[in-house]
Amino acid sequence: MRTHQILQAWGKILKGEPPSLSIEITRECPLKCPGCYAYDDAHLGGGQTLRDLNDRRGQALVDGVLEVVDRLKPLHLSIVGGDPLVRFRELELLLPQLLARGIHVQVVTSAFRTMGPTWPNLDRLNVVVSIDGLQPEHDLRRAPATYERILKNIVGQRVTVHCTITGQMMKRPGYLAEFLEFWTPRPEIKKVWFSMFTPQIGDRMPEILGPEERARAIADMMQLRKQFPKLDMPAVVIQQFASPPQSPQDCVFALTTQTFSADLKTSITPCQFGGNPDCSSCGCLASMGLASIADHKLAGILPVGTIFKASIKIGQRRASSGAKNNGQHPANDTLPILPSKEKVCVPTEQAPS
Repeated sequence: MRTHQILQAWGKILKGEPPSLSIEITRECPLKCPGCYAYDDAHLGGGQTLRDLNDRRGQALVDGVLEVVDRLKPLHLSIVGGDPLVRFRELELLLPQLLARGIHVQVVTSAFRTMGPTWPNLDRLNVVVSIDGLQPEHDLRRAPATYERILKNIVGQRVTVHCTITGQMMKRPGYLAEFLEFWTPRPEIKKVWFSMFTPQIGDRMPEILGPEERARAIADMMQLRKQFPKLDMPAVVIQQFASPPQSPQDCVFALTTQTFSADLKTSITPCQFGGNPDCSSCGCLASMGLASIADHKLAGILPVGTIFKASIKIGQRRASSGAKNNGQHPANDTLPILPSKEKVCVPTEQAPS
């Protein structure tokens, strides 16, 4: 993140507003991937699942997304699903309007179909293609979004490849290097990201990395980032995988991102995974990236995270006070309440830099 983006986000936090928004714009996906958190029974908190929701399509979806965006005014919007390309026609209408509002937009897809021909030229748009490992494993897990189809559908595009590292991958030495050797030479790939599989508490799945596999994945990424410039992961971010935030209350990403499901009303908590995620095994790249910023010490003394937590509390008070003055209850889209565990330094006039 650039300094001016951090300052913009800090301004939103001080007003009690989440700077980031994530919307599952459809309940539909042509894939049935093992371990997909979006279709987990606990994703929406139990009682209903993503497939149970009444989602929108056509102009109703376009209007609904714009209403949410204009109400919350996020700086960054992630469009997820399901698979957003199921609603390709609506995306073609939505993206220019979202970008015209100055929002940074990220579309996360399996690339099971072609994308808009103008997408590579749209400023502030990042298209992320999810690829689960090398071709034999990926094609088995993610058909019909096979390697063959992805390679065909990204021609002429500029995309970020995202791969979720699993326990199965780390049982084979050199797996991540082989993955990068295949994808990074291709002109359509502008960068590559790795995350790690994040389970729910109590899960017993082969995708879960054991402690040794997690440590080896970290060591591999630290080495590979030197060999493959397109692996867009700073060392400080990779190192965060060794000590992920231990709860949603400690996770900067969870605290600053509002997530809605496909009916555009159901809020997903405590983070994008929903349910009861095992934070001790968190592998979310966004969480690690923001945690690395929070750990940075200004002048080598004051952690940015200390200022961040103080700012969240200021924002909560302002949002609550404003709602009371207007005779309203505090809105559901304000920042979540932080537990008061310790005293923190409250920032005055100086912004973090």
